[in-house]
Amino acid sequence: MKCEIEKLCCAEVFLEELGMRKPAVVVCEVIVDNEKATVFALKINSARFIRKRFEDYHQFYLKNKVELNLVTKAAPKKRFFQAKAKLNEKRKNWIIVLVRELLADHHESDIVREFLALRDVEEYDDAHVDLGAKEQAMANASDFDFMSIIGKGNFGRVFQVRHIATGKIYAMKVLSKEHVRKKNEVKHVMAELKVLKSNIHHPFLVSLHFSFQSKDKLYFVLDYLNGGELFSHLQREKRFSESRTRFYAAEIASALGYLHDNDIIYRDLKPENLLLDRNGYVVLTDFGLCKENMTATSTTSTFCGTPEYLAPEIVLRQAYGISVDWWCLGCVLYEMLFGLPPFYARDHKEMYKRIVSDPVKIRRNVSPACKDLLDSLLKKEASKRLGTKMDLKEIRDHPFFLPIDWDKLLRREVRAPFIPYVENDMDVRNISKEFVKLKVNPASLIPQNTATTHYDHDFAGFTYVQSINVN
Repeated sequence: MKCEIEKLCCAEVFLEELGMRKPAVVVCEVIVDNEKATVFALKINSARFIRKRFEDYHQFYLKNKVELNLVTKAAPKKRFFQAKAKLNEKRKNWIIVLVRELLADHHESDIVREFLALRDVEEYDDAHVDLGAKEQAMANASDFDFMSIIGKGNFGRVFQVRHIATGKIYAMKVLSKEHVRKKNEVKHVMAELKVLKSNIHHPFLVSLHFSFQSKDKLYFVLDYLNGGELFSHLQREKRFSESRTRFYAAEIASALGYLHDNDIIYRDLKPENLLLDRNGYVVLTDFGLCKENMTATSTTSTFCGTPEYLAPEIVLRQAYGISVDWWCLGCVLYEMLFGLPPFYARDHKEMYKRIVSDPVKIRRNVSPACKDLLDSLLKKEASKRLGTKMDLKEIRDHPFFLPIDWDKLLRREVRAPFIPYVENDMDVRNISKEFVKLKVNPASLIPQNTATTHYDHDFAGFTYVQSINVN
């Protein structure tokens, strides 16, 4: 499949009759161009794309030009030896002229409203322009330019992408359905999606903007955080100062507390799942091991997580609750201060033995408050662990966090102790060169049939889009 993203062609259209108080912008672009068809995407303001073949526009014009008394001239014909790009440009401009006339003079016509997926005439506010529930509720891989590979996992890759209509930069996680099914991870993927949908209100949790699927792939479109993994910065610097560690630990604790308030246990806290944004704030990502409906008294028994950060009750295969997240915070806190997890060993059996039996060894170069916090979070017995009784409140009230103004932190008004160098939104200098050097193949990521979305029983309800505002 040859996919060519053409230069955007825009035209202002006044739709006061439709109740839109602002001029709308009609955007048309080529999203698929191959031997079978040329597919054009049409957008009014920031609503979702309508995807139609050129032939669809042409046939609509031929069928309705007399009844609607259209003044738009006939569509440009293909000429012998004419370059395809030049023909597409002419056809694109013709579509815009046609749509402008339809919107300006025939927006109340049922056939026009059905063809352009317009809703019934109603009042629109200044901030929202609606192109109909069906179109607004969908996104597609062809809505994005794939810029760089920025991560890789068991089931797929993560890409830096640009949203074509808005120019915004996102991270897109693309998973193979085949691999997800083979590893029996369908439940985890759908749980991750559900958690992501609820995360839009917290500053230290990554936000989901779109999710959609094709026949063989799943797509998550997330915040692009280009300050680098906390793990990478820690590897380079060996250890962080106590004040810097405090800043990160407070953000992590706040994010965990928010999840717990929503009856979600995280279960996979580690430096690799913590990213810095361009302002130096920590953001928690990757919710694949989250479990929902976990109240303060609920327990579960699934053996999961990353070996270095497993709580003793998980290693012993006992029932456990939300306090395992506070154990993980203790492990990450320790690693930020000393460079390695508290019970690290190359051999997993030896490491599990240490987690269950060995006391935590804390060096003398930390403050008494810091030592006490580590001791309190790394209690072997879950019932005695800090955070078990009153969750985040116990963490916030600990003397180690006395310098933190929690309200200002949540408003992101506290200056980060370290601000990564980021030149612009597209900067990838803080992303591992191992990924960035890999070549992107957009053809393998954009399904050939972009005019429809794919329904899959295993992933029913996967499609999601945040509310779209016009600035």
